[in-house]
Amino acid sequence: MMKTVAFLLFLFIFTSEANSSSLPLPQPDPSFKINTTLQNKGGCSYTVKIKTSCSSTKYTRDQISLSFGDAYGYQVYAPRLDDPSSRAFEKCSTDTYTINGPCTYQVCYLYLYRSGYDGWKPESVTVSGYYTNTITFYYNTWIPSDIWYGFNYCNDLSSSSKSAV
Repeated sequence: MMKTVAFLLFLFIFTSEANSSSLPLPQPDPSFKINTTLQNKGGCSYTVKIKTSCSSTKYTRDQISLSFGDAYGYQVYAPRLDDPSSRAFEKCSTDTYTINGPCTYQVCYLYLYRSGYDGWKPESVTVSGYYTNTITFYYNTWIPSDIWYGFNYCNDLSSSSKSAV
């Protein structure tokens, strides 16, 4: 009985580590730019949930911005989500924002931008909207300062849709 429990525990740990290592990791994107021409065309509303890791700093005074969009160039930008007086981005917390911006098709990229000295480690960011399926981007890593950092699955989407044709 003890050997069976030990084997199952080993199998669970091995499987968990294998699954977590197969998740794509966020990447810096020094060439990422905000498309300012689209920012005033706010026809859609999005709910963004940002979960801060329990291994993050107790709180951060850093400036946190976010941008996401689709494969067709529609981009939503939310500057300065941070607000230390509201206790945003404390460790083990989830902050929910309603962000207005241009309507997108399926969101396929998301970047975070952090500027400051405290540091911050988000666990995940979930985006949902009327015209897009809910998507979660799993960070679980410290965000470097002064660079857009995140995920871009747009090329994967366009190549998979091409192969399906």
